[in-house]
Amino acid sequence: MEETLFRIEIQKDDDLFLGKIHTNLGSFTEFKNQTIELLLKDLINDMSLTSDTFLNSSKIFSENKGEI
Repeated sequence: MEETLFRIEIQKDDDLFLGKIHTNLGSFTEFKNQTIELLLKDLINDMSLTSDTFLNSSKIFSENKGEI
């Protein structure tokens, strides 16, 4: 089954690159940087942390058989 996990927007505004990550849970995070390379690093790091948090939460939930 295919599921969208993130939607990414990248824009250039004068001398800054603006990036926004939307998650499938409805939240979003914004980043600004002067270079596209550093902006991409920020976006990738945030997605990695979000994915790790989600995977760990899912694992704990399944180990506890749905009980908190």
